Amino acid sequence: MSLFCTIFIVLLVTSSPFFGAGENIDNPRIQNYIVRIENDYKPAAYFDVVEWYSSILNSIGFNVIQEEGGKGSSNFLHVYGTVFHGFSARLTFEQAQLLKTQPGVLGLFPDQVYHLQTTRTPYFLGLDSYHEPLGLLKESDLGSDVVIGFLDSGISPESPSFSDEGLSSVPTHFKGVCDGGIDFPSSLCNKKIVGARYFSRGILTMKGANEEEPQSARDYEGHGTHTASTAAGRGLNASFFGYAEGRATGIAPKARLAIYKVCWTNGCVASDILAALDKAVQDGVAIISLSLGGSPTRYSTDPIAIGCFAAVEKGIFVSASAGNNGPEFKTVSNIAPWITTVGASSTDRTFPADLVLGNGIILTGTSLYTGEVMKDKQFFPITDLGGSTCEADYLDHDLVKGKIVVCLHGFISLIQKGLNVKEAGGLGVVIANDEVQGESLKSDPHLVPGLSITKSSYDKVVGYLNSARNPKATMVFHGTKVGSSLAPAVAAFSSWGPHYESIYLLKPDIIAPGVDILAAWPKKVPPSGLGLTEDPRHSWFNIISGTSMSCPHVSGIAALLKGAHSDWSPAMIRSALMTTSYNYYSDGKPLVDQKSYTEASIWATGAGHVHSVMANDPGLTYDLDMDSYVDFLCASKYTEDEIMTIARRAVSCDKKALEQWELNYPAIIVAFNQTQEASTIEFTVTRTLTNVGVIATSYTAIISSPKGTIVTVNPPKLSFKVKGEKQNFIVKISTTRISFQNEEVGWLTWTDGQHNVTMPLVVVFKNSH
Repeated sequence: MSLFCTIFIVLLVTSSPFFGAGENIDNPRIQNYIVRIENDYKPAAYFDVVEWYSSILNSIGFNVIQEEGGKGSSNFLHVYGTVFHGFSARLTFEQAQLLKTQPGVLGLFPDQVYHLQTTRTPYFLGLDSYHEPLGLLKESDLGSDVVIGFLDSGISPESPSFSDEGLSSVPTHFKGVCDGGIDFPSSLCNKKIVGARYFSRGILTMKGANEEEPQSARDYEGHGTHTASTAAGRGLNASFFGYAEGRATGIAPKARLAIYKVCWTNGCVASDILAALDKAVQDGVAIISLSLGGSPTRYSTDPIAIGCFAAVEKGIFVSASAGNNGPEFKTVSNIAPWITTVGASSTDRTFPADLVLGNGIILTGTSLYTGEVMKDKQFFPITDLGGSTCEADYLDHDLVKGKIVVCLHGFISLIQKGLNVKEAGGLGVVIANDEVQGESLKSDPHLVPGLSITKSSYDKVVGYLNSARNPKATMVFHGTKVGSSLAPAVAAFSSWGPHYESIYLLKPDIIAPGVDILAAWPKKVPPSGLGLTEDPRHSWFNIISGTSMSCPHVSGIAALLKGAHSDWSPAMIRSALMTTSYNYYSDGKPLVDQKSYTEASIWATGAGHVHSVMANDPGLTYDLDMDSYVDFLCASKYTEDEIMTIARRAVSCDKKALEQWELNYPAIIVAFNQTQEASTIEFTVTRTLTNVGVIATSYTAIISSPKGTIVTVNPPKLSFKVKGEKQNFIVKISTTRISFQNEEVGWLTWTDGQHNVTMPLVVVFKNSH
């Protein structure tokens, strides 16, 4: 399975079966381009923009093929008209260079390939009748009037998680259609799945693309079904072959689903994603959920960031996964400040499995093995083959036969490693972490007796193997355990900041459950992601991990918040999530990361772990309008042409005096230059709070200064008389230190005794990471 674990950005350099005479699928001179057009330039002589776009292509010597009736052209992959003005087409490099010089052309972007990145989590998040019988769930009517748009691998509409029983009529503001394609008749849409579309013209231009893949919104991988049900699945009894058994429900069980399939066997390309964004906004979704991403880049060269800017401008909340390239610095994806970026954390539910060594040492790991277990107290020989990753071509059958084999992480599927061991005559597999995974664990549905262990456990295995004359071991599988004390912990795979473009912007924004998440699955798709020949199992549910899983948790919470507070802007929803999040366990100790179980970095947690119940009543929010984002772009030294490409309007930065740290974001990060002299250094930062409470109240500032700094707030007290009132305050951060180890973190909380509106204060060196 390709979750949002490995991110590739690849230029498409092959030709399309859709395009003109003489083109060849192996022609390396032709590739996809997304063309940004300033539609105000359209001459009145042209009937519509498509006719105009065709004339532009003709002017550079491109042989435009007119569709039947004389309107439009089959030369366009997509024509965009909502979140993005322009089109995508296949061009030679020379044609692309000529196109850049044409009036009205704002920019060209080579197409890019992106790859994809429950019974317990609603309870863990406090979204159940026991924790809050009269709170967010009731106020939002479980998200009933909110439509969430999923850009993913499609959906399995027959899943019981998508029943529309008891739902009211489809909200009238939604204008989407059920155009599901092959094996997806319109009758499969209902009051739950209110729309279905698929977008593939871009991906089909890829060399090696699976042209036999059904052109359908149906999910043949499982990822899209899983994310959709995580956010908005209906309540029902569920388990994965007995694991995680219980009552399963999505975060917003009455929210509606609009499906936009953009991800296929070969991945997801920007031209298709942008077309889906265009349609989702046009259809009238309230939330967009993006469990996919690419390497971080400048906003003006990222078509997804550009499309999401227009979506947010329309009042649509966009959540996206942070990426699974942690725990490395500056790996966080989906970094535009108008997108809410979500990292992954664990929950208090685990699936323990023990590796019992012949010397009596018990090493507890994790597993979702579904087959026949090893006989009680029966031990077998064990070997690690010198740190092998257990690729099939490198397994010595004589060394493996009749043994439990220890395999290190590698590039192939962990479940495939077990099958390789079995094919070589082995009895079982132990997946051992290396330094990168450390002490983190996530579970896999092994087809042979198998489990995963941590790096420290692996070291003990190696010590035992080196000391024992006839090393032996066995495995014991314990099913499901609830109640881990160190939960949530940041997943080791979850991507870290600092922000690729701006040290002054905190990304990820927040973390949410993303480890071992149970959610719906297409019954005909093997849960391992392998083929039916290797894995014949069928299940309506599966347990998988990734920031792809954390993103829909926040999408579902955002749907509840939008249902309860229809007047909140996307920035207000994000602010509510960030300022009410938490960074400490109930005993007062800070959240830890799974890799080392030491205090988690601010670059991994963002503002903290989402606390959905508290977010419903944050008291105050940090709101942002689109002009504020434009000011931020000016402060970030984007050119006016670059900003026009993003914002679709002319902008002058001459009078913009703001700095990057002045964006009204629910976090303050200041960066001191390492070359500054050892005298008092001071930053002055302004923020604006909006009262979303229903009564007049006063808030007092409580400051926890970052180590080595002095922080003051003026005024130290804010009084609000009415809902919607705004108040400004100034934060001054000064220091005489010019040598920080890494970063120092403090907190600013505004409290009225009932609400605690908290944001991080971070002090770093510009060259710390």
